[in-house]
Amino acid sequence: QLQLVESGGGLVQPGGSLRLSCIASGFTLDHSNIGWFRQAPGKEREGVSCIGSSDGTTYYADSVKGRFTISRDNAKNTVYLQMNSLKPEDTAVYYCAAVHRFLITTTQAMCALRNNIGYWGQGTQVTVSS
Repeated sequence: QLQLVESGGGLVQPGGSLRLSCIASGFTLDHSNIGWFRQAPGKEREGVSCIGSSDGTTYYADSVKGRFTISRDNAKNTVYLQMNSLKPEDTAVYYCAAVHRFLITTTQAMCALRNNIGYWGQGTQVTVSS
């Protein structure tokens, strides 16, 4: 079964940190661009951070620059999103997605994705509240 599974979400106080993980099964992430997206209630889905398949090029939304770090471990078939200095406005369901590099060629294009091509996880809830 081809799937992505996110984990690591939860409730954290403002200023706190979380690390999200996205594990692929049934396929390898080596040739895919990977993105972390989030969707808050009543808002459109937003590309938060993306990482390239080959050179590890990264892209961050302005809202998370300097606070979030994306990384990948191809040996573990896993992508991570380290989130520091969390704010209440970071509250959302976070999804990871994998799209083959032949379909999406840049990390910026990956994070601007508006359709559901590729593989998507079911999401993990992140709530930032005191």
